Amino acid sequence: MKRFKRIFLIVCDSVGMGGAPDAEAFGDLGADTLGHIDETVECLDLPNLQKLGLGSLKPLRHVAPAEKPLGYYCSLREESQGKDTMTGHWEMMGLYTEKPFITFTETGFPDELIRLLEERCGKKVVGNIASSGTEILDMYGEEEIRDGKMIVYTSADSVLQICGNEETFDLENLYRCCEIARELTLRDEWKVGRVIARPYVGKRRGEFVRTANRRDYALKPFGRTVLNVLKDAGLDVLAVGKINDIFSGEGITRAVHSDSSVQGMEQTIEMARDAAWRGLCFVNLVDFDAKWGHRRNPEGYAAELMRFDEKLGELLPLIEEDDLLMVTADHGNDPTWRGTDHTRERVPLLLFSPALAGCGPLPEQKNFGVLGASICENFGLEMPEETIGTSLLQMLD
Repeated sequence: MKRFKRIFLIVCDSVGMGGAPDAEAFGDLGADTLGHIDETVECLDLPNLQKLGLGSLKPLRHVAPAEKPLGYYCSLREESQGKDTMTGHWEMMGLYTEKPFITFTETGFPDELIRLLEERCGKKVVGNIASSGTEILDMYGEEEIRDGKMIVYTSADSVLQICGNEETFDLENLYRCCEIARELTLRDEWKVGRVIARPYVGKRRGEFVRTANRRDYALKPFGRTVLNVLKDAGLDVLAVGKINDIFSGEGITRAVHSDSSVQGMEQTIEMARDAAWRGLCFVNLVDFDAKWGHRRNPEGYAAELMRFDEKLGELLPLIEEDDLLMVTADHGNDPTWRGTDHTRERVPLLLFSPALAGCGPLPEQKNFGVLGASICENFGLEMPEETIGTSLLQMLD
């Protein structure tokens, strides 16, 4: 069995491929992120994903099967009871989530929570609805600036978000208020997955722009993950994008923030050029989900996929004989589906290393934990207790 010095795990946030066997239980029977984008748009040119086997794994109008794929490919099912980012990523690293994170999409946050938040922060709350980040600013930005209030809102995800104008709210005060919100939402009945600071600039409706000073306050994983095992063994765990936020820093040895998915790929490319580290480079590319899936924009989603594919073409030549590249997703977010929520779907897994002699399909896997289990086996480590996943490495020639 081949062992690798470096493993690159790239999560294309929300790039599902439909067909989850339990989709009906989540109200998502028929959802298919990749399939419906492919059917909707006029152009979806993905030559590097095609080489890795995407068109062989998933029949697509614009992406033909490769005559000889560069590596192996299969689909993964999610076993945990949820379809959000934290649930998917935590399962990749071995944690099975039995109860989905709570959402307040339909009702807004309870009056008691809002009252406590106002008292502790010293600001009146406006909003308290489910909304997109741009719409909420147009609705309440001028009022917040004029009256010194605080915009609180949620989405289809398990999040509490607070907007603050950088000129009138002050960034440190915004972060303080978010820390208070995180403390309050540790109560079981209010326990959202993340509290997010959403700073912005501008003075009037139509001019507001969110800045890169976002900060996430996520729950810590409820158990030890593969990342903890790797770090404890002295290996490098490099986190790109929002990976550090998703795991609340647990098991991470170095983290870099990304302002976009393109920048996230550029940061990954730089890490691939650095031969000095040994371990895991774990990457989340969020723009597919945040910019296009939730906003139900298949054309924008397709363009993001093509931007990713172009950067993937720059990364592939840097993958060495003792490297393994894994490309996957954490859930779906079909931009043609009803509502704005994530969608319960299977996700693709594409595997590549120049050291692999074979290529082709692997059996569908029953959970995302196969990723963490494979990483652990590669480095000769044991999975944490009470985690899920069986390694795929024995299937790779």
